[in-house]
Amino acid sequence: MVEIKTDENLLLMREAGRVVARALEAVREKAAPGVTLAELDEVARGVLAAAGAGSPFLGYRPDWAPVPFPAVVCLSVNDAIVHGVPDDTALADGDLLSADCGAVLDGWVGDAAVSFTVGRARPEDTRLVDTAYEALEAGIAAARVGNRVGDVAHAIGRVCRRAGYGIADGFGGHGVGRTMHEGPDVPNEGRPGRGMPLRHGMVIAIEPMLIGSGADHHYTAQDGWTIRTVDGSRAAHTEHTVAVTDDGPRILTAL
Repeated sequence: MVEIKTDENLLLMREAGRVVARALEAVREKAAPGVTLAELDEVARGVLAAAGAGSPFLGYRPDWAPVPFPAVVCLSVNDAIVHGVPDDTALADGDLLSADCGAVLDGWVGDAAVSFTVGRARPEDTRLVDTAYEALEAGIAAARVGNRVGDVAHAIGRVCRRAGYGIADGFGGHGVGRTMHEGPDVPNEGRPGRGMPLRHGMVIAIEPMLIGSGADHHYTAQDGWTIRTVDGSRAAHTEHTVAVTDDGPRILTAL
């Protein structure tokens, strides 16, 4: 179901989005060689608790998951594309980390993700991450009243393919509102002019997931959650929750 939000709803969603932005900023500031993924999850938990917010990730269990998700943030390192489970793994210099976090505040959800290098960056990783953000910006720019979901998907996919990167097959964005995953689905590749029309009050999570080798294939790790590249190449994941408005796209998960 696609829920059209009122302007008042969007203001409340913006507050949830601010909490997400602060949590991701705190994770990024804490991330350093020797810091464990579990420690970063604790940092995000602290930000949510201080804001009086809940987590749409913690305890989440879709039909395909063998166990509920045990954390408030997904932390995907190097060849992990998305849904990485925080554990006692310590970060190393040069690791490529994607952090995906959500918050529930006053019944409304925010959802966003960032990718960055821990310590010294490899040039190829910098290009991959920069392209992921470029694809995110292109998708946001296309999220306008009168466009369709296919226009957003096409904008994202065009940036990724022109740069020679793969797109994680079967994964993409989604509607956001009172729950983390609502309609419509927002693919990371598609045909312009196709799909659901975008209307004022629709809220979508736009989230490019790029694979550095150019392949699209992936597999699920033994933990039942982490999605990894088949060939071991690195991946990047960026995301914002975006409101479609008559005045243009409005990012709800910016600081």
